[in-house]
Amino acid sequence: MLKQIEAIDDNDSLELSMAAVAAAMSDPSRIKMLCALMDGRAWTATELSIVADVAASTASAHLARLFSEKLVTCLSQGRHRYYRLAGHDIAELIEMMMGISWKRIPAPQTRAPLQLRATRTCYDHLAGEIAVRIYDVMVSRGWFEADGNTMTSEGRKQFQASGVVLDTKTRRKACCGCLDWSERRFHLGGDAGAAFFTHCEQKGWLTRVPGYREVTITSSGKAALRRLFDIEV
Repeated sequence: MLKQIEAIDDNDSLELSMAAVAAAMSDPSRIKMLCALMDGRAWTATELSIVADVAASTASAHLARLFSEKLVTCLSQGRHRYYRLAGHDIAELIEMMMGISWKRIPAPQTRAPLQLRATRTCYDHLAGEIAVRIYDVMVSRGWFEADGNTMTSEGRKQFQASGVVLDTKTRRKACCGCLDWSERRFHLGGDAGAAFFTHCEQKGWLTRVPGYREVTITSSGKAALRRLFDIEV
């Protein structure tokens, strides 16, 4: 009988944990903070309080809640404390929630800035219309297996030829289709998505807009996308 009770308790612990995470994300101010952290960089509590439009003390309480549920991590450096998402899995969860929530909003009523819809960061990889178009080309050229979670030999060959460095020892998915919240289609996620974004940044093909998720494609980036994927920006 005791073992049966323990089993029930163990089963309940998962649901209770899920409820706690959902509750931590249920506040609009905390959601604004999490969305801001989707740019992949670390933010101070003061910066996040401005984003959420709340007092500094309120922001600290919100961040403590997010930290306790392991949604964000905290790094102390000098007099400042910096917060960032706890990992790519949290970023994928937020992006998926954006996609689900976006479906509830009629398209004509969207207030998403056009530039943000075109190109933005999704934690550590590229998102938006351009990213979706790039992924479509990669899929059509057979760079991924049918499940989308494994690169083909052709895909690895093309990444290597382009100078994109993949992490063969990563614990995350080698690649995956990440649901794009504004386009409602997939862009490239996983290690391949992160590696491709890093490569584009190092090449100077794109630049980040400081303090926001927006990304700008440079003139050399436009030329590269035209040459590599036959995409006009």
